[in-house]
Amino acid sequence: MKACRKCRRILKDDEIEKDKSNRCPNCHSTDLSEDFSGMVIIINPADSEIAKKLQVDKPGSYALRVR
Repeated sequence: MKACRKCRRILKDDEIEKDKSNRCPNCHSTDLSEDFSGMVIIINPADSEIAKKLQVDKPGSYALRVR
């Protein structure tokens, strides 16, 4: 698994292999890292205080810290 340094979205290996471009499907950044910690799953970003704090507007898995 890798996390995007720009939007913190956690990508599974099959998502990365399927795309072949090593881009985040959320923000299209190529800056991905295997070094991340913490994970939060956002189901309904409109009603989530955590999503607002992380500035997330799409459902999915996000890292709390990406190095």
